Amino acid sequence: MNKTENQKLDITVAIPTYNRANYLPKLLEQLWKQTGVEHLRWEIIIIDNNSTDNTCEIVTHYQSKWQNQVTLRYFLETQQGAAFARWRAVREAKGELIGFLDDDNFPALSWLKEAVEFGKKHPLAGAWSGQIHGEFEVEPPENFEKIQAFLAIREHGSEPHLFDPVNLRLPPAAALVVRKRAWSENVPQKPALVGKLPGLLVQGDDYEPLLYMYKANWEIWYNPLMHTYHQIPASRLEKSYLLTLARGCGLCICHLRMINAKKWQKPLVFLRTSLGNLRRLLQHFLVYKSPWKNDLIFLFEMEFYWGSFLSPFYYAITNIKFPWVGKLVCLLFL
Repeated sequence: MNKTENQKLDITVAIPTYNRANYLPKLLEQLWKQTGVEHLRWEIIIIDNNSTDNTCEIVTHYQSKWQNQVTLRYFLETQQGAAFARWRAVREAKGELIGFLDDDNFPALSWLKEAVEFGKKHPLAGAWSGQIHGEFEVEPPENFEKIQAFLAIREHGSEPHLFDPVNLRLPPAAALVVRKRAWSENVPQKPALVGKLPGLLVQGDDYEPLLYMYKANWEIWYNPLMHTYHQIPASRLEKSYLLTLARGCGLCICHLRMINAKKWQKPLVFLRTSLGNLRRLLQHFLVYKSPWKNDLIFLFEMEFYWGSFLSPFYYAITNIKFPWVGKLVCLLFL
């Protein structure tokens, strides 16, 4: 594929990255080896989200190595957070489709071809994702499959189907393909979920754009022919990381449910989210029979329910016009 300055492309592969220079060579080599792309017009863009390692040098090396064979562009996004990096990718992409790949998510050799073909077959699809398999540095804990979706591992079978945005059953951004028009016309440029309060991780930044696209009547699909492999280091299976992740995934729930709620429904969403997760907390604790203090999966689920219970209050806090009030309450209760 020759470089094109102004020509619209079939697809842009966008890689938001932060201090993962050790992963980039393998990821770029996997993209270099993609099959069935001889007639595709495509490019790769790297969105460097303030890395302090040698990310830029690695990209420069591959730009020189590939020369005119594959277009590889580099951008520095100084606003910290994956949500800002993805929006920068959308602005810079020349493709009608944008295939997001996390820097630790390696595609199968047919991933690019299958992504484009699915988009052609489903013109109403605003976004689609496939199977994401886990590749673990160490053995995951017992019953890990109960929480693996929280680490962007998704294996939903061999048949394509629509996701269920109403119930927040959506794909992660780790290997997501979007139609640029669906994103740029409907997703607010200022994301609500960026995890910016001091000492507090809040997830949901990958679901937020999908819900806005769904609100504008775009479909969200699962394509089982797209396979990627998520690299899970030992640090992501440690108790401290997993419990922080669980709380962060819970805290975004009310924000996400409010996106497609009508004005009159929002008080009901507030109450149902809080009371429903309080009930789940109590049920989960009461029915559990094993020694829970040593059961990481039980603790993860409890932390997720607790975060979900608090999510309406977090939503209210972050919509208060006096930011210091929100910070104070977060320090006390979150």
